[in-house]
Amino acid sequence: MLSFIKETRSCWESLKEEKRPIYIYGMGNGALKIMSAFKQYGIPLAGVFASDDFVRGHEFEGYRVQKLSEIEETVEDFVVVLAFGVCKQPMIEKIESLALKYKVYVPDVPVAGNGLFTYEYCVEHQEELERVYNLLADNFSRKVFADVINFKISGDMKYLKNNTTSRSDVYQGIIKPSKVEVFVDLGAYNGDTIKELLSYTGGSYSEIYAVEPDKKNFKKLLRSIEGKERITAKNAVAWCIDTEIQFAAREGRQSSVSASGSKMPAISVDSMLEGKKATLIKMDVEGSETEAIWGACHTIAHHTPKLMISLYHRNEDIFSIPLLINSFRSDYRLYIRRQQYLPAWETNLYAVL
Repeated sequence: MLSFIKETRSCWESLKEEKRPIYIYGMGNGALKIMSAFKQYGIPLAGVFASDDFVRGHEFEGYRVQKLSEIEETVEDFVVVLAFGVCKQPMIEKIESLALKYKVYVPDVPVAGNGLFTYEYCVEHQEELERVYNLLADNFSRKVFADVINFKISGDMKYLKNNTTSRSDVYQGIIKPSKVEVFVDLGAYNGDTIKELLSYTGGSYSEIYAVEPDKKNFKKLLRSIEGKERITAKNAVAWCIDTEIQFAAREGRQSSVSASGSKMPAISVDSMLEGKKATLIKMDVEGSETEAIWGACHTIAHHTPKLMISLYHRNEDIFSIPLLINSFRSDYRLYIRRQQYLPAWETNLYAVL
């Protein structure tokens, strides 16, 4: 097996062998996916707890949601399984403090798609993983890549330490935005990335194309760009072709293509630009990155824009997306960086010439 993969036992196998009671920390979609994996592996669940502000008599999937202090009063030692995303430093410190008292797992369950990222999954995709590792442009990218893979297998937080990069370092060290960018923002949300980019260009740009499918987010996006010229905003799904697809709108950043959603227009970058160039493309489209990349294949191959693409929504993204970009243009330098997050969300690919 690949030398950079150190973990051979999934967190699910470790949890199955646990003798201590196992409690899920958190509610919501992440907890549901973890419960499904528990059923798959035959892992017993002792209960569910939440931060004190979120308890308030809740029940979740038949379990009374407890406070941590309630469990500590009756159980001497137990295992904690984190079921939600954490990015802010005070909350990360709280989880790290919890891990000093109890065994804490942070399982990797895909944001989109099915299946689990296990050692066996890595064996199945050994060739692709090795190709990506060897394609990466610097040693730090290779470290991040290896750490994220070992984390995904084990759920061990230690692999997410000492490998983060601030957004400012990414912009200044890799992306290096100019004052004449033609920026395509796929998954524009509320305009936050546009604002972030312009903070590095003194507010200057040539053109901006912003695509956001969620109607509530789109309204926020329109407010954020009000009064700015040369910005085209589209309330649509970024896709491989121009069509209509099902889309499930959810609060915040979690909206996604879904069989249970309502019909939305979908557009490709290539058709939107009509052959014109882009100099920078960002893709954070909740699991539809591969389709969006295919929809920008002409633009990428002929105009070689700088690329910022999420690698964490689907199990395969961490290897399939870099390989797809490399298949369009083998002269791109590929970097992987991640911002602070539990689990390994905000792991992104940056491609530049």
